[in-house]
Amino acid sequence: MNDIEKQLNEEKRRLSSITAPEELESRLRSALQTTPKKRPRRTSVFMKLAAVALVLIVAAGYQYNALAYYGKKLLGFDEIINSTLQDLNNKGLGQTIEKKATLIDGTVLTIDGIMTDSNQMIMYYTLSNPKGLDEETIDRFQPLKITGFLTRSNFESSIYMSNNENTEIKGTLYFEPVSPFSKKLTFHYWESVESGTMKDESITFSYDPNKAMQTELKQKIYKNVRVDKGTISFKSITASPTLTVIDGKLNVGNFDRVPSALDGIELVANGVPVDTIGSGHRSAINGMKFDLRFDALPKKLDSLELVVKEFAGYKKLEEKIKLTSQKNFTVGGKDLIIQNVALTSEGTEITIATDEDIMLDGVSIETKSGEIPLLTTVNQVDSENEDGRTMKERTLLFDTKDKPELLLIEGMHYLKDYNKKIKIPVK
Repeated sequence: MNDIEKQLNEEKRRLSSITAPEELESRLRSALQTTPKKRPRRTSVFMKLAAVALVLIVAAGYQYNALAYYGKKLLGFDEIINSTLQDLNNKGLGQTIEKKATLIDGTVLTIDGIMTDSNQMIMYYTLSNPKGLDEETIDRFQPLKITGFLTRSNFESSIYMSNNENTEIKGTLYFEPVSPFSKKLTFHYWESVESGTMKDESITFSYDPNKAMQTELKQKIYKNVRVDKGTISFKSITASPTLTVIDGKLNVGNFDRVPSALDGIELVANGVPVDTIGSGHRSAINGMKFDLRFDALPKKLDSLELVVKEFAGYKKLEEKIKLTSQKNFTVGGKDLIIQNVALTSEGTEITIATDEDIMLDGVSIETKSGEIPLLTTVNQVDSENEDGRTMKERTLLFDTKDKPELLLIEGMHYLKDYNKKIKIPVK
């Protein structure tokens, strides 16, 4: 297992150094985004965000039984949880655990408590060491999953912060929902030991499913929205006290060619957009499954609708851009800046800048020898334009030493305004 993990990490680093051709770049980026990322490093008191390994939540067909109480509020977590979780914590909803384990370097891990409903399980934890917690100690602790009877809940995300002295960390771990039939749960984590190897560790604790919070709204949607390259199918909504989840399916040919396309879908309750928590997607038969995650719904719910505000679009262009001294062009209503044209030992390089959401399609150049297709795209970075706008800069590489006369672009993928609405009955 340790050797496999090491190989996976090496392969991830290798893949991250490769830049794909323009029309394939977004596909590769989407695949890489499904792998967990390393937490950012910071030593201040401020919130520390772990990378999110977004996994499709499998909606279970059951109702949790009732509301119950911690009996006391969990202290020290207000700064790392949103207002919804703060309110639930102030009301004492959930279960106290108070289970401890000692890590290799003497750091004490405490599972303070958990909060569960049909959408997720949240674990409140503390890492403490009077000798100090450095970045190496923090990175040594890697959450994995929760297991139990009919339960295998993957770790999804984490938020944590340290105190001024860097001797204590308070954090929350977010997992997929657990089974209501589990009486005991086991938290699995990796701990880094000598030579960079990882050791499996676990903590088992009692769980009372009767103290989970009730689902507030669970119903089918079964509505479709047509977009340029296919269909977004919204299947169901599950609203719990901690989270609201929309499940659906994508059959959209260019979904992964535009960054963060799912972020353009809003859930609007009582005429006000609900805060977005995140989203995830995975491959499935005849398409791709997705979930959208929003904050909890208002207690008094009068209206509810989904709004596909913007999503992946496609525009046919058939543009022929003369490579002269002119730098600024408008292509499909979007800005395109030719920053440099050069003949190098690698071939012909054309450096361009566009809006961040633009992915060019069918790119080639025309030379005296004929038409040369794009070989690859390299050195992609974000740059700031003269007007302060952030643009995506990259270099297009063509396998020719001939001087280019025209830049040919068949089309472009981009974030398109749709503003299509689906009403969800609430009464």
